[in-house]
Amino acid sequence: MSDLPKRVLIDEEGPREGFQSEKKAIPVPDKVRLIEALADTGLERIACVSYVNPRRVPTMADAEEVAALVRRKPGIQYSALWLNQQGLERALKGPLDVQGGVRITASDTFSRKNVGKSVQDALVEQRMSLKTFKDRGMPVEWGIVLGAFGCNFEGELSTDLILSRVQSVLDEANLAGFELRGIKLTDAMGWATPRSIERLIGATRSKWPDLEIALHLHDTRGTGMASAYAGLRMGVARFDASIAGLGGCPFAATDGAAGNICTEDFAFLCEEMGIVTGLDIDRLIEVAKLAESVVGRPLPGHVMRGGTLKAARQKVAA
Repeated sequence: MSDLPKRVLIDEEGPREGFQSEKKAIPVPDKVRLIEALADTGLERIACVSYVNPRRVPTMADAEEVAALVRRKPGIQYSALWLNQQGLERALKGPLDVQGGVRITASDTFSRKNVGKSVQDALVEQRMSLKTFKDRGMPVEWGIVLGAFGCNFEGELSTDLILSRVQSVLDEANLAGFELRGIKLTDAMGWATPRSIERLIGATRSKWPDLEIALHLHDTRGTGMASAYAGLRMGVARFDASIAGLGGCPFAATDGAAGNICTEDFAFLCEEMGIVTGLDIDRLIEVAKLAESVVGRPLPGHVMRGGTLKAARQKVAA
């Protein structure tokens, strides 16, 4: 089945997930420079920092400073990640956009390594966050299933298990007085393949046909872009991506592997397929090169080296 969307929304994860995975500290001015450069590419959402324990993720110890220094452009959401109530309270004190949500981890082992709690305990703890959102009149529209396609600690995860995780997220939201419009399926472990994308999205849609689906994919084993393409063919219209392919979860046992699917590469793919992204790919290429300069090492993006087909066509025609 092919049900390509006419337009996709690409949410940028590079400054957050990308920098949190780096071995060396990135200077605050460089982080800010990259975020502000990304804001000139047509992106509507940029994840900037993670409000997490600096002892576990030292490269995010400067989250408050980065958030305070970014010069924000109107019409762009500058967001942050948090994993617990303490992180949420830090986020609420800062200038970034705070978006309500409910998250659950697919495997219990990954949950303990990533957030330090079992799946059930982490879900119960989120009730405090949901109460905070309710008390503040903040909407909660999306749920997230972390590691939905497989686990480097527990192996294959059944479709039935993931559907039960989705149900738990929906139940927790309903319990707090919210009705979710969508679920984001994430693949921090790098287990997604086109086949598993089709299987899990198909099963989710069969059970909840009105629920929107978003994808957060990694290119850990080289299947990230193929999996994104499979998602497009299933009609998915919202994706996370990372400039130049920065990223990777520090607790996913994938040290040294490629990060998230590359923003400029995915935007290029979409545009060549006639899918509107609203992004300036030439500007994205410039920012990808900036990202590579900031981290001081080669990054896995392709279009920033090979160029776009538009440029190649113009060169041939000249």
